[in-house]
Amino acid sequence: MAFTLGPRAISAGYRLAGFDQIGSTNAEAMARARDGEYGPMWFVTSEQTAGRGRRHRPWVAPRGNLASSILEVIDVSPAVAATLGFAAGLALETALQKVSIEASLRSAGSDDMKYSLKWPNDVLAGRQKLAGILLEAEAVPGGRLAVVVGIGTNVVAAPEGTPTPATSLAALGVQVGAEDLFAELSDAWAGFRGIWDDGRGFDEIRRQWLERAAGLGQPVTVRTGAASVAGIFDTIDEQGCLIIRQADGHRVPISAGDVYFGSAASAGAI
Repeated sequence: MAFTLGPRAISAGYRLAGFDQIGSTNAEAMARARDGEYGPMWFVTSEQTAGRGRRHRPWVAPRGNLASSILEVIDVSPAVAATLGFAAGLALETALQKVSIEASLRSAGSDDMKYSLKWPNDVLAGRQKLAGILLEAEAVPGGRLAVVVGIGTNVVAAPEGTPTPATSLAALGVQVGAEDLFAELSDAWAGFRGIWDDGRGFDEIRRQWLERAAGLGQPVTVRTGAASVAGIFDTIDEQGCLIIRQADGHRVPISAGDVYFGSAASAGAI
């Protein structure tokens, strides 16, 4: 079965480059942008051999998983572009909900089937990582910004030995192919990209993201290199920073870092 865009994505003018196998959909998308491609365009494969996650961690998608990247060339600042990652999380969570209806009914409300968004860029199923998002941006001629949002989803297999325990849709009992998931994702992206509206709609994106946020109102530790900040996950602000409320009431904004919840915060197990 070949990758195809959903009807909403087609109507919105998106294009598609599908690959049987590729090193990295993000790298391909950015290379096309450097060569003058302005999108909006999806790059997608079910087998990725040299992908990267945050902090240059490897993200390899064995055959059957979904590696997808969307290229948008837009007239916004890098700080505004960074908030597009929250729209991506909402789009993927929406697509996952659609393809998981039957499995959710069979699970009878199991926590393992509850999808949530982990700041800044993961989608969880229960307490396990199901998908990751990587946003990259470069300036292109004309003063615009080429923004590539990579979305990797464990469809048939999940890596072992990761800092955050991982799972796959197959392990959750969701019988769906990468192609069908992608069609739903492309349609959901068109919707949330429209709401985001070059950053003008981030207040609404932020509101919906917080409704799906993992660990909101709970103890959290964020590690940034050798340093760490602990407290209660209070909210995300208008720039997308995670706000930690400490015991003395002080609210600390965090722009980047690795998040650990609850009792696992001190141990670094999740």
